[in-house]
Amino acid sequence: MDLLTGFIAFIDKERLFTRDQSMLLAVSGGVDSVVMAHLFKAAGFNFSIAHCNFQLRGEESLRDEAFVEDLAASLQVPFHQVRFDTTAHTASHRVSIQVAARQLRYEWLEQTRVTAACNYIVTAHHMQDSAETVLMNLSKGTGIAGLHGILPKQGHLVRPLLFAQKADIQAYATEHHIAFVEDSSNITVKYTRNFFRHKVIPVIQEAYPGVVANIAGSITRFREAEILYAQSVETHIKRLVEQKGNMYMIPVLKLQKTVPLQTVAWEIFRQYGCSPAQLPQVLELLDSSSGKLVETGTHRIIRDRQWLLITPLAEEEAPVIVIEKDRTAVAMAGGLLKLKTSARKDTTTIPAAAHIACLDKHALQYPLILRKWKQGDYFYPLGMRKKKKLSRFFIDQKLSLPRKENTWVLESAKRIVWIVGLRIDDRFKITDQTKELLTIEWETL
Repeated sequence: MDLLTGFIAFIDKERLFTRDQSMLLAVSGGVDSVVMAHLFKAAGFNFSIAHCNFQLRGEESLRDEAFVEDLAASLQVPFHQVRFDTTAHTASHRVSIQVAARQLRYEWLEQTRVTAACNYIVTAHHMQDSAETVLMNLSKGTGIAGLHGILPKQGHLVRPLLFAQKADIQAYATEHHIAFVEDSSNITVKYTRNFFRHKVIPVIQEAYPGVVANIAGSITRFREAEILYAQSVETHIKRLVEQKGNMYMIPVLKLQKTVPLQTVAWEIFRQYGCSPAQLPQVLELLDSSSGKLVETGTHRIIRDRQWLLITPLAEEEAPVIVIEKDRTAVAMAGGLLKLKTSARKDTTTIPAAAHIACLDKHALQYPLILRKWKQGDYFYPLGMRKKKKLSRFFIDQKLSLPRKENTWVLESAKRIVWIVGLRIDDRFKITDQTKELLTIEWETL
């Protein structure tokens, strides 16, 4: 099967795009992308050509830019080009030249795809590129996702040459007298991919001449295995993870009995910022006492009795909220306080619900202060004449650490009136002498 026939067959097999869609081809001027452009023309697809000049190779970069512009003219297709100050981007973003070039390239290509009304961006990655990616991922450590190599289609990005070996592309260029330019930076081995391309794969080929094709065949099987893997992981997650608001709960006993524990735990906890190095610490929580925790980059994982609780790291909030006498509502993180003043009547019923505080308004001094609780806080729990520290009260109530951390108190003249959503202070309760009520309802959003 010749390259053009294989090219069309691969596009159809992978359902990369249809003939009525418009493609934006990323063309550097090298043999791979230039042959790709000629294949698109020969196949009769609708496409434009885009070229990035990273201005890293002086006159050679200008030569490539001019060559690709002439190529677009000869193929009679629209041409888009841009010049980047890649060195400045590297310095300002503190990334490597490779990372900077990739960031600039794909951001601009996506912008151009949208403005040019193209359906997909097309790159000329081939079979060797995908095999190199697998070997690189294996070398630095990877999960199953790192074994699928370069995917034929990701979002608005397609790679229709993944079926072809480099030698096939070069042979097509020779047979059809297709001119291209050589990028001198492809020769150096200081870049990781070039090191694998020029130093690693040739050595492996001495023992296994068909290594690239063999890896490509394995990639197909890895991609299918990954689908089965993802389905199984999703089943475990649904069985183990329960969501309550912005908190996730995992039953310790169920997780301990899960097989394979390491793999399932990794797939769960990596979603909450857990690194591979932190996973053993998280699993140690299964055998630890309540209150032990592991803090990831984004979340806190806490052992709380029979549960592991996962909560986002606390965001900065206003330390206090001042409530004047005429306020009827106060919005705060996670909920809304609704305030209502009414006259006390013989028929007045005092709600028993913990999320509603019914207070003697004349016992209050304005403004009221709403704030997070802190160590040392105390109050007189409703029905008691002795004061109690909030920390002790929380223990008696068996509050989890996340619940404690997100508890607010309402204060009047430096005296706690209400632990929001839990208990009012006995000093502000409704009595027979109460004439006016302040009812405050906590409504979770």
